[in-house]
Amino acid sequence: MDLRQLRYLIALAEELSFTRAAAREHIAQPALSQQIRRLEDELGLALVERTTRSVSVTDAGQLLIGRARRALAELEAARDDLLRLKGILAGRVNVGVMHTMGPVDISLLLAIFHGRYPEVELTVREQSSEELAELLRIDELELAFLSVTERIESHGLALHELVREELVVMLPPGHRLAARRRLQMAELAGEEFISYRTGSRLRELLVSAAEQAGFQPNVKLESNESGRVRRLVSRGMGVAILPQSDALVAGAEVAVAKLTTPSLTRDITLAWRAQRRLPPAAAEFLSLARRTFSAVPAEQTDAPVAEIRSVETA
Repeated sequence: MDLRQLRYLIALAEELSFTRAAAREHIAQPALSQQIRRLEDELGLALVERTTRSVSVTDAGQLLIGRARRALAELEAARDDLLRLKGILAGRVNVGVMHTMGPVDISLLLAIFHGRYPEVELTVREQSSEELAELLRIDELELAFLSVTERIESHGLALHELVREELVVMLPPGHRLAARRRLQMAELAGEEFISYRTGSRLRELLVSAAEQAGFQPNVKLESNESGRVRRLVSRGMGVAILPQSDALVAGAEVAVAKLTTPSLTRDITLAWRAQRRLPPAAAEFLSLARRTFSAVPAEQTDAPVAEIRSVETA
């Protein structure tokens, strides 16, 4: 087996199409198919299952792909080390971000890094925290900004918390509780909720807080975009629990109250696979992120949040 065949196999597993994988690797489709066949013949195992309509990866293929990703990552790291010796920092950094980043301005970090190292290719993927954690574990990402859920903590990841902020209740302006400055979770029993999707830290916190208050939250609508959640709340489609930073920015008119009993916080944490030796470009990105966000303040929680309004009503 050679590195070229491993790259083709990884591309095929990710694209699940010989046509798309061949286009991605800049090779003719028959040639890619032939290389996969040769690899299977050499190993004596089927790595992919082919039908006229679909392609799937066998258990043997998944096992080889996991090892291949790590081997290729190590080779890329070695290449970057050699480039560093020549005084050139190049390569690629794959970064993951969760859907709401609050006071952590990821665009600022990307701009600073690109300004210093314009030869480094940056790619950014937006997923839920649990999806980002899994992408880190299989080395599809070098770094990710996520929120630590119970399933993420202590499962092979190194974690560096950047900021922690309180969650608040967001209500329609005409809601019966809109004038309240503080609300207990139990007072929201029977409400219809607008929430982030399952797998996100915000959804996990909502379900946990509701269970502590003795009820199951009725999630009527789902969205992983805070601005859309806010607009839906503004139009009376339900209530939401969001980070206070999302409540304080300009947006559709809503009422906001501090959540108590229980009070909730969410973290923004920088994560990477604990046992992975990061390539130089990724290691430099990590160092810059820690320096840039080392003093990011959490939002102040003593403001009269129930009176928050916005000029935007769209």
